[in-house]
Amino acid sequence: MRKIVKISGITILVASLIGCSSSVQFVSRSESENKTAAEQGQSNQVASSPSPPSQLADYALKKSVDPLPNDMYFKDYGTNQFVSAAKDRLSTFAADVDTASYTIMRNFIKDGNLPPADAIRVEEFINFFPTSYPAPTDQTFAIQADSGPSPFQKNLQVVRIGIKGKELRAEERKPANLVFVIDVSGSMNRENRLELVKKSLHVLVDQLQPTDTVGIVVYGSEGRVLLPQTSAEDKQAILSAIDDLQPEGSTNAEEGLVLGYEMAARSFKPNAINRVILCSDGVANVGETGAEGILRSIEDYARKDIYLSTFGFGMGNYNDVLMEQLANKGEGNYAYIDTFSEARRIFTESLTGTLQTIARDVKIQVEFDPKKVDSYRLIGYENRDVRDKDFRNDKTDAGEIGAGHSVTALYEVKLASPDHADLGTVRVRYHNTSSQKVEEISEPVKVQNTLSPEVAFLAAVAEYGELLRESPYAERSSLADVLKLAEATATGEEPLEFVRLVKDSMALSRN
Repeated sequence: MRKIVKISGITILVASLIGCSSSVQFVSRSESENKTAAEQGQSNQVASSPSPPSQLADYALKKSVDPLPNDMYFKDYGTNQFVSAAKDRLSTFAADVDTASYTIMRNFIKDGNLPPADAIRVEEFINFFPTSYPAPTDQTFAIQADSGPSPFQKNLQVVRIGIKGKELRAEERKPANLVFVIDVSGSMNRENRLELVKKSLHVLVDQLQPTDTVGIVVYGSEGRVLLPQTSAEDKQAILSAIDDLQPEGSTNAEEGLVLGYEMAARSFKPNAINRVILCSDGVANVGETGAEGILRSIEDYARKDIYLSTFGFGMGNYNDVLMEQLANKGEGNYAYIDTFSEARRIFTESLTGTLQTIARDVKIQVEFDPKKVDSYRLIGYENRDVRDKDFRNDKTDAGEIGAGHSVTALYEVKLASPDHADLGTVRVRYHNTSSQKVEEISEPVKVQNTLSPEVAFLAAVAEYGELLRESPYAERSSLADVLKLAEATATGEEPLEFVRLVKDSMALSRN
């Protein structure tokens, strides 16, 4: 089990799972810090904590005005602490392939602003970057577990846990039965975000096979079916419908999602990919709140093999919390698209993995040997915690992984004594979507005298995230330290761009 400390005194207040009425406003940490306690007490009424705890809304904040146009909605999930291996040798968490937090950060930096600390999920920074993990040949996953001395903290080891899913060629992918649910509300007219949605979906549709189908639902003040399920053989009809999209009205996300799921259920195809794809800025101001009922509906559809992936667009008036949690409950992935290049990366280079799930409820458990490990700390994954006893509880919801996707987690570890060849065991348990069976694999965690360049670079990325979110465990390092290590280990397009972002961050931090 992991211990988590809240490093921010501000609690993020978020309203409902899908929509919020005109009297409900999401509040970000940055906005709350601009108000005095007296001001908040005069204007805000805090509702009681919802149940069950897995519900998206931690609290409901009711106001008499619509959301301000520049609100950004993030949530502080705390920071993992060091755990004594003698007291708790097990660390258990759900796999996560989301990358949105990194691209949101990138957009802030490119706009000349440092991101708010609450926007940082370090595991999504780490998992943004491609790795050299070998793909498995005769099973669903391969595990990579290694470690070496920390480049930032003396007397600590960096332990990397990596898993790589089996790869599929495009022609091996199952037929896809897709429903695009597209936000066309007035807010999508800002910064041409609807235009980026159009270009992104063009890229996706261009990759589809004749055996695939696409339906389109749009929502502004109300939801409506724009295009019934149409064969990808008629790509022109699909693309024409996308090109004709225009911003309109308020934001009834609830109705749009309901219609999208209904279409996916009516056109459900066994032995195919059945997926709803939501493109939105995540902000809703029309429709019933109905959080618990909508949450149950999304989970019910997921159990019937209709999954939800969310793709976020826009800065200012953007709800990161909603988009992430919708994907979690819909057993899909969440990405934020800030540029056309990012759309190309997701919908061209990673399309098969984005669409086809190879394993559900993927859980990772690391067992540290207390004779060899004094204490450990998982970097990130604060909102992916799984109880140790639920690792082999196959009814416990966890992460989903697509074909060819990889997942990386980093630990900081204090050794109990030096010169050990291994520190413990990592286990991965998952539901194989092909065999419909639960499988479990394991590997020892090895110790090396030095970090590989790849792990060293990922350590730099993790430290950067820790610095941006003001983690107490990054107090002994600086952006200059991150830059030095990143410059020494970065190779390839994405890592070299990261170096430039660190340099920009250093300049912004001095202003």
